[in-house]
Amino acid sequence: MPRSLQSVALLAAITLVLGGCASTGGMSPEPSPQAQTMPAEAQRSGKAQKLWQVFERYRGTPYEYGGTSAQGFDCSGFIVTAFREGLGQQLPRTTSQMLALGDVVHPGQIQPGDVVFFQIGGKEQHAGIYMGGDRFVHASTSSGVIQSSISGYYWQGRLTEARRFD
Repeated sequence: MPRSLQSVALLAAITLVLGGCASTGGMSPEPSPQAQTMPAEAQRSGKAQKLWQVFERYRGTPYEYGGTSAQGFDCSGFIVTAFREGLGQQLPRTTSQMLALGDVVHPGQIQPGDVVFFQIGGKEQHAGIYMGGDRFVHASTSSGVIQSSISGYYWQGRLTEARRFD
């Protein structure tokens, strides 16, 4: 096989592997230090405070496809770990399984602790935990476990739905 064809095949394989929980590298920059504080709305929610404590413990942990530990997380792996460690609650492992369960939350009624889903590449492939004040915590492919703005450059217009797991 010619070298250029090998490169295309390798790139295609990498794209398929990373597509399961995608957030495009370079498009979700690390938030500024002042944006790293817990949103006031989350401070009023016991559920969000517990999830924030887990976020603080794993902040900066690198992205790893299929990861569910301090060595690396994918987006759903971080959510599952946060709910298990923070709330003692077992959630489904993948974003598609999460989308099939939980209570649907209408856009105007999203609360801290709800799981938010984003459309990347034509389908819901990325998820995070809403913290209030336009902020959510998640495992980004480009920056690992971080806090981001739902209305930020990359995420604006990509939020598709939310689920509540009580």
